[in-house]
Amino acid sequence: MSADRGAGDAALLKVLVVLGALLAVWPVRASAGAPGAGIDGDVAVAHVSGMLAGYGAVVLVALMSRWPVIEQAVGVDELARWHARGGRLVMALIAVHACAAVAVWTRVRGIDARSAVVEVVRMPGLAAAVLAVGLLVAVAVTSARRARRRIRYETWHGIHLVSYLAVAAAFVHQLAGPDMAGHRVVQVGWSLLYTAVFALVVQYRVLVPVRAAMRHRLRVAAVVAEGAGTVSITVAGDGLDELRAQPGQYFRWRFLTPDTWRSAHPFSLSAPPLQDSFRLTVSARGDGTHALQSVRPGTRVVAEGPYGILTERRRTRRDVVLIAGGIGIAPMRALFETLSIPPGGDVLLLYRTADAGRAPLGDELDGLARRAGARLHYLTRPGGGELTAASLLGRVPDLVNRDVFVCGPPEMTRALLADLTRAGLPRAQLHAEGYQHGGR
Repeated sequence: MSADRGAGDAALLKVLVVLGALLAVWPVRASAGAPGAGIDGDVAVAHVSGMLAGYGAVVLVALMSRWPVIEQAVGVDELARWHARGGRLVMALIAVHACAAVAVWTRVRGIDARSAVVEVVRMPGLAAAVLAVGLLVAVAVTSARRARRRIRYETWHGIHLVSYLAVAAAFVHQLAGPDMAGHRVVQVGWSLLYTAVFALVVQYRVLVPVRAAMRHRLRVAAVVAEGAGTVSITVAGDGLDELRAQPGQYFRWRFLTPDTWRSAHPFSLSAPPLQDSFRLTVSARGDGTHALQSVRPGTRVVAEGPYGILTERRRTRRDVVLIAGGIGIAPMRALFETLSIPPGGDVLLLYRTADAGRAPLGDELDGLARRAGARLHYLTRPGGGELTAASLLGRVPDLVNRDVFVCGPPEMTRALLADLTRAGLPRAQLHAEGYQHGGR
Protein backbone atom coordinates (compact mmCIF):
# COMPACT_ATOMS: atom_id res chain seq x y z
CA MET A 1 0.00 0.00 0.00
CA SER A 2 1.35 3.39 -0.93
CA ALA A 3 0.15 4.91 2.28
CA ASP A 4 0.95 8.53 1.46
CA ARG A 5 -0.85 8.58 -1.87
CA GLY A 6 -4.32 9.58 -0.66
CA ALA A 7 -4.60 12.85 -2.63
CA GLY A 8 -3.41 11.34 -5.91
CA ASP A 9 -5.63 8.30 -5.50
CA ALA A 10 -8.73 10.37 -4.79
CA ALA A 11 -8.21 12.83 -7.65
CA LEU A 12 -7.64 10.17 -10.27
CA LEU A 13 -10.54 8.04 -9.02
CA LYS A 14 -12.90 11.01 -9.23
CA VAL A 15 -11.87 11.69 -12.83
CA LEU A 16 -12.32 8.04 -13.83
CA VAL A 17 -15.71 7.75 -12.13
CA VAL A 18 -17.03 10.98 -13.68
CA LEU A 19 -15.91 9.93 -17.16
CA GLY A 20 -17.48 6.50 -16.65
CA ALA A 21 -20.77 8.05 -15.54
CA LEU A 22 -20.86 10.30 -18.60
CA LEU A 23 -20.15 7.40 -20.93
CA ALA A 24 -22.83 5.27 -19.24
CA VAL A 25 -25.46 7.86 -20.19
CA TRP A 26 -24.55 7.90 -23.89
CA PRO A 27 -25.85 4.47 -25.00
CA VAL A 28 -29.23 5.09 -23.34
CA ARG A 29 -29.59 8.39 -25.16
CA ALA A 30 -28.43 6.83 -28.43
CA SER A 31 -30.92 3.96 -28.10
CA ALA A 32 -33.75 6.33 -27.22
CA GLY A 33 -32.99 8.50 -30.23
CA ALA A 34 -32.76 5.69 -32.79
CA PRO A 35 -35.84 5.13 -34.99
CA GLY A 36 -37.98 2.33 -33.62
CA ALA A 37 -35.57 1.63 -30.79
CA GLY A 38 -36.67 1.11 -27.23
CA ILE A 39 -35.05 1.64 -23.90
CA ASP A 40 -36.40 -1.40 -22.12
CA GLY A 41 -34.49 -2.61 -19.09
CA ASP A 42 -32.60 -5.39 -20.84
CA VAL A 43 -31.71 -3.07 -23.73
CA ALA A 44 -30.32 -0.45 -21.35
CA VAL A 45 -28.36 -3.06 -19.42
CA ALA A 46 -26.84 -4.49 -22.62
CA HIS A 47 -25.79 -1.11 -23.95
CA VAL A 48 -24.54 0.45 -20.71
CA SER A 49 -22.57 -2.63 -19.62
CA GLY A 50 -20.97 -2.89 -23.06
CA MET A 51 -19.96 0.78 -23.07
CA LEU A 52 -18.54 0.59 -19.57
CA ALA A 53 -16.64 -2.62 -20.37
CA GLY A 54 -14.96 -0.90 -23.30
CA TYR A 55 -14.14 2.11 -21.16
CA GLY A 56 -12.86 -0.07 -18.34
CA ALA A 57 -10.59 -2.01 -20.70
CA VAL A 58 -8.85 1.09 -21.98
CA VAL A 59 -8.50 2.43 -18.42
CA LEU A 60 -6.78 -0.82 -17.40
CA VAL A 61 -4.30 -0.40 -20.25
CA ALA A 62 -3.63 3.21 -19.22
CA LEU A 63 -3.00 2.19 -15.59
CA MET A 64 -0.28 -0.22 -16.68
CA SER A 65 1.21 2.02 -19.38
CA ARG A 66 3.97 3.17 -16.99
CA TRP A 67 3.10 6.77 -17.73
CA PRO A 68 5.08 8.70 -15.09
CA VAL A 69 2.21 11.12 -14.45
CA ILE A 70 -0.01 8.29 -13.19
CA GLU A 71 2.71 6.29 -11.45
CA GLN A 72 3.97 9.30 -9.49
CA ALA A 73 0.44 10.41 -8.57
CA VAL A 74 -0.78 7.04 -7.31
CA GLY A 75 2.13 4.65 -6.86
CA VAL A 76 2.83 1.36 -8.57
CA ASP A 77 1.52 -0.85 -5.76
CA GLU A 78 -1.81 0.95 -5.71
CA LEU A 79 -2.04 0.92 -9.51
CA ALA A 80 -1.49 -2.84 -9.50
CA ARG A 81 -4.36 -3.25 -7.04
CA TRP A 82 -6.61 -1.03 -9.13
CA HIS A 83 -5.67 -3.05 -12.19
CA ALA A 84 -6.54 -6.34 -10.50
CA ARG A 85 -9.88 -5.11 -9.15
CA GLY A 86 -10.68 -3.32 -12.39
CA GLY A 87 -9.95 -6.47 -14.36
CA ARG A 88 -12.52 -8.40 -12.36
CA LEU A 89 -15.04 -5.59 -12.84
CA VAL A 90 -14.48 -5.50 -16.61
CA MET A 91 -14.92 -9.27 -16.89
CA ALA A 92 -18.19 -8.98 -14.93
CA LEU A 93 -19.40 -6.20 -17.24
CA ILE A 94 -18.54 -8.28 -20.30
CA ALA A 95 -20.54 -11.21 -18.91
CA VAL A 96 -23.53 -8.94 -18.15
CA HIS A 97 -23.30 -7.37 -21.61
CA ALA A 98 -23.21 -10.74 -23.37
CA CYS A 99 -26.11 -12.20 -21.38
CA ALA A 100 -28.24 -9.06 -21.75
CA ALA A 101 -27.57 -8.87 -25.50
CA VAL A 102 -28.65 -12.48 -25.99
CA ALA A 103 -31.74 -11.90 -23.83
CA VAL A 104 -32.72 -8.87 -25.92
CA TRP A 105 -32.25 -10.75 -29.20
CA THR A 106 -34.20 -13.71 -27.87
CA ARG A 107 -37.13 -11.44 -27.02
CA VAL A 108 -37.02 -9.34 -30.19
CA ARG A 109 -36.70 -12.32 -32.55
CA GLY A 110 -38.96 -14.66 -30.61
CA ILE A 111 -36.41 -17.49 -30.74
CA ASP A 112 -34.73 -19.69 -28.18
CA ALA A 113 -31.52 -18.65 -26.43
CA ARG A 114 -29.30 -21.06 -28.37
CA SER A 115 -30.47 -19.71 -31.73
CA ALA A 116 -30.10 -16.17 -30.42
CA VAL A 117 -26.47 -16.82 -29.48
CA VAL A 118 -25.73 -18.10 -33.00
CA GLU A 119 -27.33 -15.07 -34.64
CA VAL A 120 -25.69 -12.58 -32.28
CA VAL A 121 -22.23 -14.05 -32.86
CA ARG A 122 -22.72 -13.65 -36.63
CA MET A 123 -23.40 -9.92 -36.37
CA PRO A 124 -20.82 -7.40 -37.70
CA GLY A 125 -17.84 -7.05 -35.41
CA LEU A 126 -18.83 -9.97 -33.19
CA ALA A 127 -15.99 -12.23 -34.37
CA ALA A 128 -13.57 -9.68 -32.91
CA ALA A 129 -15.59 -9.59 -29.69
CA VAL A 130 -15.50 -13.39 -29.34
CA LEU A 131 -11.72 -13.33 -29.86
CA ALA A 132 -11.36 -10.57 -27.27
CA VAL A 133 -13.42 -12.44 -24.67
CA GLY A 134 -11.47 -15.66 -25.21
CA LEU A 135 -8.14 -13.90 -24.74
CA LEU A 136 -9.33 -12.00 -21.68
CA VAL A 137 -10.61 -15.18 -20.07
CA ALA A 138 -7.16 -16.74 -20.55
CA VAL A 139 -5.55 -13.71 -18.91
CA ALA A 140 -8.06 -13.74 -16.04
CA VAL A 141 -7.64 -17.46 -15.34
CA THR A 142 -3.85 -17.27 -15.23
CA SER A 143 -3.98 -14.13 -13.06
CA ALA A 144 -5.93 -15.84 -10.29
CA ARG A 145 -3.81 -16.12 -7.16
CA ARG A 146 -3.82 -19.92 -7.13
CA ALA A 147 -2.82 -20.12 -10.80
CA ARG A 148 -0.07 -17.52 -10.36
CA ARG A 149 1.57 -19.71 -7.75
CA ARG A 150 1.71 -22.66 -10.13
CA ILE A 151 3.05 -21.11 -13.31
CA ARG A 152 6.36 -19.48 -14.09
CA TYR A 153 6.44 -15.69 -14.00
CA GLU A 154 7.70 -15.64 -17.59
CA THR A 155 4.73 -17.75 -18.72
CA TRP A 156 2.26 -15.55 -16.85
CA HIS A 157 3.85 -12.41 -18.26
CA GLY A 158 3.69 -13.73 -21.83
CA ILE A 159 0.01 -14.66 -21.49
CA HIS A 160 -0.76 -11.29 -19.91
CA LEU A 161 0.65 -9.46 -22.92
CA VAL A 162 -2.14 -10.84 -25.12
CA SER A 163 -4.53 -8.56 -23.23
CA TYR A 164 -3.37 -5.79 -25.56
CA LEU A 165 -4.56 -7.83 -28.54
CA ALA A 166 -7.83 -8.52 -26.71
CA VAL A 167 -8.46 -4.82 -26.08
CA ALA A 168 -7.66 -4.00 -29.70
CA ALA A 169 -10.11 -6.67 -30.90
CA ALA A 170 -12.81 -5.35 -28.55
CA PHE A 171 -12.24 -1.87 -29.98
CA VAL A 172 -13.15 -3.14 -33.45
CA HIS A 173 -16.39 -4.59 -32.04
CA GLN A 174 -17.25 -1.33 -30.27
CA LEU A 175 -16.88 0.80 -33.39
CA ALA A 176 -19.21 -1.53 -35.30
CA GLY A 177 -21.75 -1.75 -32.46
CA PRO A 178 -25.06 0.13 -32.34
CA ASP A 179 -23.85 2.62 -29.74
CA MET A 180 -21.29 4.08 -32.15
CA ALA A 181 -22.25 3.03 -35.66
CA GLY A 182 -23.54 6.13 -37.44
CA HIS A 183 -22.29 8.48 -34.72
CA ARG A 184 -19.18 9.87 -36.37
CA VAL A 185 -18.17 12.25 -33.56
CA VAL A 186 -18.41 9.50 -30.95
CA GLN A 187 -16.44 7.09 -33.15
CA VAL A 188 -13.69 9.64 -33.67
CA GLY A 189 -13.54 10.49 -29.96
CA TRP A 190 -13.44 6.81 -28.97
CA SER A 191 -10.72 6.15 -31.54
CA LEU A 192 -8.64 9.04 -30.23
CA LEU A 193 -9.00 7.75 -26.66
CA TYR A 194 -7.76 4.28 -27.61
CA THR A 195 -5.01 5.72 -29.81
CA ALA A 196 -3.75 7.99 -27.02
CA VAL A 197 -3.65 5.16 -24.47
CA PHE A 198 -1.86 2.74 -26.78
CA ALA A 199 0.56 5.54 -27.69
CA LEU A 200 1.40 5.80 -23.97
CA VAL A 201 2.11 2.07 -23.88
CA VAL A 202 4.40 2.24 -26.91
CA GLN A 203 6.14 5.35 -25.59
CA TYR A 204 6.84 4.23 -22.03
CA ARG A 205 7.07 0.47 -22.36
CA VAL A 206 9.01 0.34 -25.64
CA LEU A 207 10.52 3.58 -26.94
CA VAL A 208 11.78 5.06 -23.67
CA PRO A 209 13.56 1.83 -22.57
CA VAL A 210 15.10 1.34 -26.02
CA ARG A 211 16.36 4.93 -26.15
CA ALA A 212 17.74 4.60 -22.63
CA ALA A 213 19.52 1.36 -23.54
CA MET A 214 21.13 2.99 -26.54
CA ARG A 215 22.08 6.13 -24.62
CA HIS A 216 23.38 4.60 -21.38
CA ARG A 217 24.78 1.28 -22.70
CA LEU A 218 24.07 -0.64 -19.51
CA ARG A 219 26.01 -3.84 -18.83
CA VAL A 220 26.75 -6.04 -15.84
CA ALA A 221 30.01 -4.98 -14.21
CA ALA A 222 30.15 -7.29 -11.19
CA VAL A 223 28.19 -9.99 -9.37
CA VAL A 224 28.79 -10.53 -5.64
CA ALA A 225 27.26 -13.29 -3.52
CA GLU A 226 25.43 -11.95 -0.46
CA GLY A 227 24.47 -15.30 1.02
CA ALA A 228 22.52 -18.38 -0.02
CA GLY A 229 20.34 -17.50 -2.99
CA THR A 230 21.11 -13.78 -3.00
CA VAL A 231 23.50 -11.73 -5.13
CA SER A 232 24.24 -8.05 -5.63
CA ILE A 233 24.65 -7.04 -9.26
CA THR A 234 26.49 -3.86 -10.22
CA VAL A 235 25.28 -2.44 -13.53
CA ALA A 236 27.58 0.09 -15.17
CA GLY A 237 26.64 2.62 -17.82
CA ASP A 238 27.23 6.05 -19.30
CA GLY A 239 25.64 9.23 -17.98
CA LEU A 240 23.48 7.51 -15.39
CA ASP A 241 23.15 10.72 -13.42
CA GLU A 242 20.80 11.92 -16.20
CA LEU A 243 18.21 9.43 -14.95
CA ARG A 244 18.04 11.23 -11.59
CA ALA A 245 17.51 8.02 -9.66
CA GLN A 246 17.18 8.36 -5.89
CA PRO A 247 17.96 5.95 -3.05
CA GLY A 248 14.86 3.88 -2.37
CA GLN A 249 13.71 3.73 -6.00
CA TYR A 250 13.72 0.79 -8.39
CA PHE A 251 14.02 -0.01 -12.09
CA ARG A 252 12.53 -2.76 -14.21
CA TRP A 253 15.58 -4.68 -15.39
CA ARG A 254 15.81 -6.86 -18.49
CA PHE A 255 19.03 -8.87 -18.64
CA LEU A 256 19.77 -9.85 -22.23
CA THR A 257 20.68 -13.52 -21.82
CA PRO A 258 18.98 -16.49 -23.53
CA ASP A 259 17.20 -17.36 -20.25
CA THR A 260 16.18 -13.91 -19.03
CA TRP A 261 15.67 -11.52 -21.97
CA ARG A 262 11.92 -12.14 -22.25
CA SER A 263 10.99 -10.62 -18.88
CA ALA A 264 11.66 -7.33 -17.12
CA HIS A 265 11.85 -7.70 -13.33
CA PRO A 266 11.49 -4.89 -10.77
CA PHE A 267 14.54 -4.65 -8.49
CA SER A 268 15.29 -1.84 -6.08
CA LEU A 269 18.61 -0.05 -5.92
CA SER A 270 20.41 -1.50 -2.90
CA ALA A 271 23.04 1.26 -2.78
CA PRO A 272 22.98 4.98 -3.59
CA PRO A 273 23.11 5.50 -7.38
CA LEU A 274 26.43 6.66 -8.80
CA GLN A 275 27.21 8.61 -11.94
CA ASP A 276 28.43 5.49 -13.73
CA SER A 277 26.81 2.55 -11.93
CA PHE A 278 23.77 1.19 -10.10
CA ARG A 279 23.60 -1.75 -7.73
CA LEU A 280 20.66 -4.07 -7.19
CA THR A 281 20.29 -7.07 -4.91
CA VAL A 282 18.39 -10.13 -6.13
CA SER A 283 17.00 -13.00 -4.07
CA ALA A 284 16.19 -16.24 -5.92
CA ARG A 285 12.44 -16.82 -5.70
CA GLY A 286 11.53 -18.02 -9.19
CA ASP A 287 13.04 -19.22 -12.46
CA GLY A 288 13.98 -15.73 -13.61
CA THR A 289 15.64 -14.67 -10.38
CA HIS A 290 17.39 -18.04 -10.08
CA ALA A 291 18.92 -17.48 -13.51
CA LEU A 292 20.22 -14.08 -12.42
CA GLN A 293 22.27 -15.65 -9.63
CA SER A 294 24.82 -16.66 -12.29
CA VAL A 295 24.55 -13.77 -14.74
CA ARG A 296 27.96 -12.93 -16.19
CA PRO A 297 29.81 -9.62 -16.24
CA GLY A 298 29.49 -7.99 -19.65
CA THR A 299 25.83 -8.99 -20.06
CA ARG A 300 23.88 -6.17 -21.68
CA VAL A 301 20.95 -4.75 -19.71
CA VAL A 302 17.84 -2.72 -20.52
CA ALA A 303 16.36 -0.74 -17.62
CA GLU A 304 13.06 1.14 -17.28
CA GLY A 305 12.76 3.75 -14.58
CA PRO A 306 13.39 5.02 -12.05
CA TYR A 307 10.11 4.30 -10.25
CA GLY A 308 8.97 4.25 -6.66
CA ILE A 309 8.07 6.52 -3.76
CA LEU A 310 10.43 5.32 -1.00
CA THR A 311 12.67 8.39 -1.14
CA GLU A 312 13.72 11.06 1.30
CA ARG A 313 11.41 13.47 -0.51
CA ARG A 314 8.55 11.80 1.39
CA ARG A 315 10.11 12.59 4.72
CA THR A 316 8.05 14.89 6.95
CA ARG A 317 9.68 14.34 10.37
CA ARG A 318 13.11 14.68 11.91
CA ASP A 319 13.19 11.09 13.22
CA VAL A 320 12.70 8.07 10.97
CA VAL A 321 12.06 4.35 11.33
CA LEU A 322 12.93 2.10 8.39
CA ILE A 323 11.31 -1.36 8.45
CA ALA A 324 12.49 -4.08 6.07
CA GLY A 325 11.30 -7.65 5.62
CA GLY A 326 13.38 -10.15 3.64
CA ILE A 327 14.80 -8.78 0.40
CA GLY A 328 12.85 -5.60 1.09
CA ILE A 329 16.11 -4.60 2.75
CA ALA A 330 17.43 -3.48 -0.66
CA PRO A 331 15.82 0.00 -0.81
CA MET A 332 16.08 0.34 2.97
CA ARG A 333 19.85 -0.21 2.79
CA ALA A 334 20.18 2.62 0.22
CA LEU A 335 18.09 4.94 2.39
CA PHE A 336 19.95 3.92 5.55
CA GLU A 337 23.17 5.20 4.00
CA THR A 338 21.80 8.47 2.68
CA LEU A 339 19.09 9.73 5.07
CA SER A 340 20.34 12.86 6.79
CA ILE A 341 20.44 12.82 10.58
CA PRO A 342 19.97 16.35 11.97
CA PRO A 343 21.35 17.29 15.42
CA GLY A 344 19.41 15.35 18.01
CA GLY A 345 17.72 13.26 15.31
CA ASP A 346 17.48 9.49 15.07
CA VAL A 347 17.30 7.02 12.19
CA LEU A 348 16.47 3.45 13.18
CA LEU A 349 16.43 0.46 10.81
CA LEU A 350 14.45 -2.63 11.87
CA TYR A 351 15.42 -5.59 9.69
CA ARG A 352 13.24 -8.71 9.94
CA THR A 353 15.22 -11.73 8.85
CA ALA A 354 15.45 -15.42 9.61
CA ASP A 355 19.11 -15.31 10.72
CA ALA A 356 20.85 -12.08 11.71
CA GLY A 357 24.27 -13.68 11.21
CA ARG A 358 23.52 -14.50 7.56
CA ALA A 359 21.22 -11.64 6.63
CA PRO A 360 21.86 -10.29 3.11
CA LEU A 361 23.76 -6.97 3.26
CA GLY A 362 24.14 -7.40 7.03
CA ASP A 363 27.86 -6.61 7.14
CA GLU A 364 27.33 -3.42 5.14
CA LEU A 365 24.48 -2.34 7.39
CA ASP A 366 26.55 -2.89 10.53
CA GLY A 367 29.33 -0.71 9.09
CA LEU A 368 26.91 2.01 7.98
CA ALA A 369 25.30 2.12 11.43
CA ARG A 370 28.69 2.61 13.08
CA ARG A 371 29.85 5.31 10.66
CA ALA A 372 26.63 7.32 10.44
CA GLY A 373 25.55 7.09 14.05
CA ALA A 374 22.25 5.46 13.03
CA ARG A 375 20.72 2.48 14.83
CA LEU A 376 20.18 -1.03 13.46
CA HIS A 377 18.10 -3.78 15.09
CA TYR A 378 17.61 -7.27 13.68
CA LEU A 379 14.19 -8.86 14.24
CA THR A 380 14.69 -12.60 13.98
CA ARG A 381 11.81 -15.01 13.76
CA PRO A 382 10.07 -16.57 15.60
CA GLY A 383 9.23 -14.23 18.46
CA GLY A 384 11.52 -11.27 17.86
CA GLY A 385 10.31 -10.92 14.28
CA GLU A 386 6.81 -9.84 15.28
CA LEU A 387 5.75 -6.66 13.48
CA THR A 388 2.71 -5.01 14.99
CA ALA A 389 1.94 -1.50 16.17
CA ALA A 390 2.16 -2.69 19.77
CA SER A 391 5.58 -4.34 19.31
CA LEU A 392 6.93 -1.29 17.46
CA LEU A 393 5.66 1.11 20.13
CA GLY A 394 7.44 -1.03 22.69
CA ARG A 395 10.71 -0.56 20.78
CA VAL A 396 10.08 3.01 19.65
CA PRO A 397 7.88 4.87 22.18
CA ASP A 398 7.87 8.06 20.07
CA LEU A 399 6.78 6.20 16.93
CA VAL A 400 3.79 8.50 16.31
CA ASN A 401 6.22 11.41 15.90
CA ARG A 402 8.33 9.66 13.25
CA ASP A 403 8.19 8.92 9.57
CA VAL A 404 7.86 5.18 8.95
CA PHE A 405 9.22 3.64 5.73
CA VAL A 406 8.24 0.02 5.08
CA CYS A 407 9.31 -2.46 2.40
CA GLY A 408 8.64 -6.18 2.68
CA PRO A 409 6.34 -8.97 1.53
CA PRO A 410 2.95 -7.53 0.46
CA GLU A 411 1.07 -9.38 3.20
CA MET A 412 3.42 -8.08 5.89
CA THR A 413 3.30 -4.54 4.50
CA ARG A 414 -0.49 -4.36 4.27
CA ALA A 415 -1.04 -5.81 7.75
CA LEU A 416 1.54 -3.53 9.36
CA LEU A 417 0.24 -0.37 7.70
CA ALA A 418 -3.32 -1.16 8.72
CA ASP A 419 -2.21 -1.77 12.31
CA LEU A 420 -0.16 1.43 12.44
CA THR A 421 -3.08 3.44 11.06
CA ARG A 422 -5.39 2.02 13.73
CA ALA A 423 -2.75 2.93 16.32
CA GLY A 424 -3.02 6.57 15.31
CA LEU A 425 -0.13 7.18 12.93
CA PRO A 426 -1.14 9.75 10.27
CA ARG A 427 -1.15 8.49 6.69
CA ALA A 428 1.23 11.30 5.74
CA GLN A 429 3.93 9.68 7.90
CA LEU A 430 3.57 6.18 6.39
CA HIS A 431 5.53 5.41 3.24
CA ALA A 432 5.47 1.89 1.84
CA GLU A 433 5.77 -0.41 -1.14
CA GLY A 434 5.49 -4.19 -1.27
CA TYR A 435 8.73 -5.91 -2.16
CA GLN A 436 7.49 -7.29 -5.46
CA HIS A 437 9.95 -4.57 -6.46
CA GLY A 438 12.62 -6.99 -5.39
CA GLY A 439 11.59 -9.11 -8.36
CA ARG A 440 10.14 -12.56 -8.90
